[in-house]
Amino acid sequence: MDEARVDRRLAAIMAGDIAGYSRLMGIDEEGTLRQLKAHRKELIDLKIIEHRGRIVKTTGDGMLVEFVSVVDAVRYAVDIQRGMAERNANVAPDRRIEFRMGINVGDIISDENDIYGDGVNVAARLEALAEPGGIMVSRNVFDQVRDKLSFGFEDMGEQTVKNIARPIGVHRVSIVADAAPIVVKGAAVAATTEVSTADRPSIAVLPFANMSGDPEQEYFADGISEDIITGLSKLRWFFVIARNSSFAYKGKAVDVKRAARELGVRYVLEGSVRKGGNRVRITAQLIDAATSNHIWADRYDGDLTDIFALQDEITKKSCCRHRAEAAGGRGHTLTKAFARRPWCLGHGDTGKRPVLAFDKGGN
Repeated sequence: MDEARVDRRLAAIMAGDIAGYSRLMGIDEEGTLRQLKAHRKELIDLKIIEHRGRIVKTTGDGMLVEFVSVVDAVRYAVDIQRGMAERNANVAPDRRIEFRMGINVGDIISDENDIYGDGVNVAARLEALAEPGGIMVSRNVFDQVRDKLSFGFEDMGEQTVKNIARPIGVHRVSIVADAAPIVVKGAAVAATTEVSTADRPSIAVLPFANMSGDPEQEYFADGISEDIITGLSKLRWFFVIARNSSFAYKGKAVDVKRAARELGVRYVLEGSVRKGGNRVRITAQLIDAATSNHIWADRYDGDLTDIFALQDEITKKSCCRHRAEAAGGRGHTLTKAFARRPWCLGHGDTGKRPVLAFDKGGN
């Protein structure tokens, strides 16, 4: 007996989800659902019909849509992100519904009303790489639309993603109205001086763990985290999650990828504090949640003669270290943000390097 024939076809796939969905539901379940239903009715579903798409399936915070044309898929994604930016204009930042989208074109397997295959899997991985309000497309998509659409594309290089055998070429779509059809390399983007929310690297600073066994040191560990949050927030090219949101993970065993997804960020900074006598040791690590790679990890030692000065030194050094370590990356969003300014936190426009009376531990 012949095996049942597998139904295959070429299709453009858009995978999308809501950045920080769990956080939004935690703040206001009913309000978030009302917003989402309104967005679906007044924007999303209408645009799917307009661009000849088909909803394959939806989850609480996600959607998989199939298009017969890759041009239609990209136009749809840009229309949605532009429309959402307008709809969110008068919404408080911590209440906004912002989508992340990934688009791929490839061979898929159709089984009844669902679709499977690498064509779908790559789209899902691209969505995970996108910033809130952003769109990532595969190189296959870029090659097919580059001369047909007026949107700008930024080459993000090849990215290694989970459960995909080979690195995939990734391009970020500019949703700026009337953007010239320019293809730029990552390093060239550093010349841009004004950054939209969708273009800024997003980061959450999780509460530093108190490893001293002394409950009285909790305030010190919390102070380190709060100071770094405040310091990063002063840099306008960062999108930094507020303390109240990131401190919801205090005292919990944290899965970094899950926390990043729930908070709607790409990067997570975490660390620990350990006190012994009049000395303190602080460890910190910056993680790219999309790939689970450590961008940097370091250890700092100092004394508690002036606890507030020590907190200031840690904050300055952490922010400067972000920039120095990220500078070695290729096509890295965080690298480009730090490359916009040659100075570090707390030194204004003087361009002077901070002089720190603080010893860094071993690498």
